[in-house]
Amino acid sequence: MHVMVVNTKAYKEGMGSEAIKIAKIMEKVGEETGVRMIIAVQHADLYRVASAVNIDVFAQHIDAIEYGSHTGWILPEAIKEAGAKGSILNHSEHVITANEIKKGIEALRKNGMESIVCAADNEIAKALAVLEPDYIAVEPPELIGGDISVTKAKPSVVRDAVEGVKQVSKAKVLCGAGIKNGEDVRKAIELGSSGILVASGVVKAKDKEKIIREMAEAMVE
Repeated sequence: MHVMVVNTKAYKEGMGSEAIKIAKIMEKVGEETGVRMIIAVQHADLYRVASAVNIDVFAQHIDAIEYGSHTGWILPEAIKEAGAKGSILNHSEHVITANEIKKGIEALRKNGMESIVCAADNEIAKALAVLEPDYIAVEPPELIGGDISVTKAKPSVVRDAVEGVKQVSKAKVLCGAGIKNGEDVRKAIELGSSGILVASGVVKAKDKEKIIREMAEAMVE
């Protein structure tokens, strides 16, 4: 099954009631196309979004801590209690160490949740694959939020990541950075990825349903 992950980041267009609107569109399109939909929202929005839809809701980050004196840190058990099914780790806007990634994956797995670990290139993707995350999202930082997708600018990065990860892990590779339309998604699937991780391409779109549908349909053609 192909996967579409929408990261709302801290965009105004993806917070609170707006996050719910996006999630409901994703739920509708997911039911119609058979694409697995995941929305990664602000921690403050986890409970309200998870309570409003049946698609999987993820956090954008967790800290591998346990119950106790950890003011301001994100407890894995807390996001699970709020309805989250997993979390993104090591996004280029929130980079953590390899050891923190390892502990984060383990903490999520211990709590029955999934991990999406971000990697800047194919070499890092292969190195992180040995930690056995559920998904590895390949996102060259210089292309994130831009108008040129990784599938156009650096297709070999995606292809090599898919092949490299396959050699050492069962983790599925997602394609991210600059994904803006169905053509970008189609190319990502052709390069061997299992889906996409997208943010501004959806969250800042004027017609969110149109672009979500276009991207989802491109995965199942």
